[in-house]
Amino acid sequence: MERLVDIQKMLVTAGGKVVCARCTAKSKRTGQQCGRPASKNSHSRVCHMHGGRGNSGPKTPEGKARAIAAHTKTGDCSQATREAHARASARLLRLEDSMHVLGMTTATRTRGRKPNCYVPVKDLAEVAQMMIDDVLHRVGGSGAG
Repeated sequence: MERLVDIQKMLVTAGGKVVCARCTAKSKRTGQQCGRPASKNSHSRVCHMHGGRGNSGPKTPEGKARAIAAHTKTGDCSQATREAHARASARLLRLEDSMHVLGMTTATRTRGRKPNCYVPVKDLAEVAQMMIDDVLHRVGGSGAG
């Protein structure tokens, strides 16, 4: 159970056994101050949720070069994987556009954000050009080929 001593500065926890600095971050929505203890090595007296104990990254030129050369990942996939997924998603959207132009379907279009590399197919000439490009620049896929 926590008890607040000074609303702005200190926080008493563990039944009065621990007195520590309180996080100075305030909510944009409610305007209330954060109730967590501030990190010990935080110069701005904020908790780890609001930027305390943050790692500012490598300082030396060698460390910066290692960070640039590293195979960095965002979540579970690398940047190259994300770009490949975006290209595949754009290709599927173009195939869907082609089906609508050719009258093969009347289903609703796929909703949501489109990849940056997506260029819509609007007429028969673009469908023909897409098919030619697909045959000439086949990258891979399943089936006999």
